[in-house]
Amino acid sequence: MTMELLSTKDVAKLLGINEKNVYSLIAEKGLPATKVTGKWLFPLNLVQQWVESQTINYPKLPSSQKTSDNVLVLAGSNDILLEKALSLFNKRYPDYLVVFANEGSLGGLKSLRRGLCHIASSHLIQKDEEDYNFGFIEKEFVEIPAIVNFCQREQGLILSKGNPKNIRGFSDLGQGGVRVVNRPLGTGTRLLFDNELRKVGLSGEEIEGYGAECDRHLDVGLEILAGRADAGLGIAAVAGLLELDFLPVRWERFDLLISKSVFFDQPVQLLLDLLHDDQFLELAATLRGYDLKQCGRIVFPKDKKQDVLNRA
Repeated sequence: MTMELLSTKDVAKLLGINEKNVYSLIAEKGLPATKVTGKWLFPLNLVQQWVESQTINYPKLPSSQKTSDNVLVLAGSNDILLEKALSLFNKRYPDYLVVFANEGSLGGLKSLRRGLCHIASSHLIQKDEEDYNFGFIEKEFVEIPAIVNFCQREQGLILSKGNPKNIRGFSDLGQGGVRVVNRPLGTGTRLLFDNELRKVGLSGEEIEGYGAECDRHLDVGLEILAGRADAGLGIAAVAGLLELDFLPVRWERFDLLISKSVFFDQPVQLLLDLLHDDQFLELAATLRGYDLKQCGRIVFPKDKKQDVLNRA
């Protein structure tokens, strides 16, 4: 498929701004761009994704549909343990069906906001790097949903077995001969990756493979296992499953955001109960990089100890 590239003038016209402002968006807001030809070029599909990822003011729509049709819809960030939990739910409760839309953390928040799903999964790191999700939730929602922790999980650089390129940190990703694989805009992993690159003074255009995106953490690992990439940011569970090397970066909080209109519905409560089930805990124990100490607990912003279920 041919990639459509826009010039600076094209992007300025698309966004309705001055060309000089385009350069500011590249530097300050992460507008996707490349200088592979010596001048700024902008992949149209990535610009469109970027605009979507920056959208915070959707019109207010009705709350999520009730689950009376016995279908529970989740959308948001991809996670291997979450997939196993949903599979276990469908086997355990055949009268219900739980389905998942892999839209990335930000996509999940927006789908929940628009009433397109009942639960969103998210791990969006905040600017202070001390917390997750709350700042994004406050921008997106008029009324904060219930926020239940699913897990703490370990993120890091997944590397080829034996680490033949001797990658010791993010700064090494800019050296010649190293190719990475990436996650899409709007995912919590992409947000973390771009943050870490900024810390070492690297931009995407300096890294081979930066524009190659995979929808799932497992796909990142498979690209590396196949030798098509040397490194990619992802969860430790993937490195463990595929027997790849792993360079830890940080543990992160992975939450479930639940519409108040369905929080006490039977399928939602059955799913939350499942998080304390021995069979689920046994599944988690087979995977690397998960901590379930807070699993199933409602979490709050540190400075706002509020009852998120009031007026449910």
